[in-house]
Amino acid sequence: METRVYSKAAVAGLVLAISGIQAAPEEAIPARIEFNRDVRPILSDKCYTCHGPGKQMGTIRFDREEVAKHELSGGRHAIVPGDPGKSLMVQRITATGPGVRMPLNGEPLSEREVAVIKKWIEQGAVWQKHWSFIPPLRPELAKVSDAKWPRNGIDNFVLARLDREGLKPAPQADRATLLRRVSFDLTGLPPAPAELDAFIADKSANTYEKVVDRLLASPRYGERMAFTWLEAARYADTSGYQSDGERFMWRWRDWVINAFNQNL
Repeated sequence: METRVYSKAAVAGLVLAISGIQAAPEEAIPARIEFNRDVRPILSDKCYTCHGPGKQMGTIRFDREEVAKHELSGGRHAIVPGDPGKSLMVQRITATGPGVRMPLNGEPLSEREVAVIKKWIEQGAVWQKHWSFIPPLRPELAKVSDAKWPRNGIDNFVLARLDREGLKPAPQADRATLLRRVSFDLTGLPPAPAELDAFIADKSANTYEKVVDRLLASPRYGERMAFTWLEAARYADTSGYQSDGERFMWRWRDWVINAFNQNL
C-alpha cells in the first residue's frame, strides 16, 4: 500500500512538472517569404504525397508552378497570387470538416505553416527554381562589428550572425586543436605525432593553408567525403541480413572515392 501511495505521488508530481513546462515559441515568420526557404519544405512534407510528381489528385500538382497555378474546373485556382481568400489551397488547409481539410489523411498544417502559405500568396506567390538550378552568386560581404576579426569572406557572415544574437566569437584555438579539427574534418583521422610536431614548428604565415592542401591531396580525403554519400545510398559490400552474398558494388564505391580525390 505504501508503495502505491508513493507511486501516485510521483505520478502527480510528474504531471505538475510537465504542466509547468511552457511550449517553445514558434519561429517568427520572415517579413519576406522565400519559396525555396519557407514554402517548398511545407509543400514537400505535407502536399507532395497526393499532389506531387507521383500522384496528382484533382489535377493539382504543387511541385510545378505552371500546374499549381493553372485553372481548375469551375474556374477555380489552387493558388491565386495576391489573394489567399480565393485560393482553393488556403480554403482546404484551413477547413475543419471531415473529408475537406487537407492533407486528407495526414496531420494538418501547423498555425505557422498556414500563416506562411497565406503570406506567401499575399506577396504574389513568387515561385523559385529548385536551388540546384540557380547559379550561385557572390553576395556582398556582411557588415560586422569588428572588421579585423574576419580572415575570409565566410567569417564576415559568421560574425554578422553572432552580432545579431549578441554573442562573441570563441577564442582562437591552439595549434594542436586546429590541426586535430582540420584533420578529422577532411580525412576522418587524427594527425600523426610527427605531423603535429611539424605543424607547431612551422612559423610561416600560411602554415594552416599548407596543411589543408596536404590533406586535400591525401587519398584519405576522398574516403572521408565519400562516406556520407555512400551512407545515404545505404551502401554495403554484401546483400544484407538474410541473403548475405557478395556483391560487386565496390566498383561504384571506388568510383565515388576517386571522384572526390580527382575533384570531378
